[in-house]
Amino acid sequence: MEHDLSPATLAQLRRPRSYPAVSVLTPTHRREPDNFQDPVRLRNAVAEAKKQLETDPAVTRERRADVVRQLDQALSEVDLTHAEDGLLILAAPGEHQVWSLGRAVPERVVLSDTFLTRNLVSAHAAERPFWVLSVSADRITLWNGGGGRVTEERTGGFPLARDLGENFDAERQEQIGDAPSMFRDERTRHFLREADTAMSAVLRDHSRPLYVTGVPAALSVLDEFGSVAKFAVQVPRGGLAHGTADAVWRAIRPVQEAQAREETEAVVRELTAARGRKEFAAGVDELWRSAREGRVRLLAVEENYRVTVGDAFGDHLIPAASGDLEAREDIVDEIVEQCLETGAEVRFVPDGTLGEEQGMAGVLRY
Repeated sequence: MEHDLSPATLAQLRRPRSYPAVSVLTPTHRREPDNFQDPVRLRNAVAEAKKQLETDPAVTRERRADVVRQLDQALSEVDLTHAEDGLLILAAPGEHQVWSLGRAVPERVVLSDTFLTRNLVSAHAAERPFWVLSVSADRITLWNGGGGRVTEERTGGFPLARDLGENFDAERQEQIGDAPSMFRDERTRHFLREADTAMSAVLRDHSRPLYVTGVPAALSVLDEFGSVAKFAVQVPRGGLAHGTADAVWRAIRPVQEAQAREETEAVVRELTAARGRKEFAAGVDELWRSAREGRVRLLAVEENYRVTVGDAFGDHLIPAASGDLEAREDIVDEIVEQCLETGAEVRFVPDGTLGEEQGMAGVLRY
């Protein structure tokens, strides 16, 4: 299943397809007993997609057979043992993808000439992905983080490793305090420079926050090179280049949580200041209209805020019940995607942060 939504990947997903491009959304669950229903709901959703293909007169027999085959292949690739909060299956003639989403989604099947991406974009923004680069004298490991976990990433040439000799123990050197001399060694410095160059390339293609872990002497060398250090939050903790994903997450988590608290406080201050300048907007209806006009500069969304609305003659959104004809159950994700499209900053904040602002609030450009 896919996880990494880079700008290039998103652009590729959004390009027009030969009709029909099928998007299948279904909620999933991380834990028992709720996850017992997931296999049945998923099969039912795919069956509904096949039914719509069968009854759509615009779909030729050849394309119907192709897309049905793609849906079956996608279904076989789903691993619900690692389910998150939602699943997105995309299928079109000659292609298919499966995306696991860390954000709740409505149950939906859409046939169009483009894929439905707004739930994917919103989930990616809420997950707040980040990189962790763990450095040592003989190994440099890249970790992919987001959604409360990290996993080792094997891209951009990582992990980097070098042989220091049969009897050389880099971790022991760090523990006994010999790290400064070890990182003054020219070969070690060259090794770290290679990592600096490789990480800079990763950030160019996949820009996201970066944490760097290692002993102070290693971090000091990276500071001298400057390329990676200027983007990174340093975590002076050695041994993680050879460590487990769980150990890396335990080291990063308190740093990230402290940053998140500071960022949330900054968002609240900015919203308060915007209210005084009359550049403030709140509520789904007002933000939906402002987003479509490209007026939102900063959008704050409470993490679990969901609402179902209907479209009142194209001018206003009104409350609606889930399942109503023409109900828009993912309007929050739609607003998030629209704001990101127009260059707005989107921040997900803890539930209750926005008080009476109905789960969403924004700072307007004008």
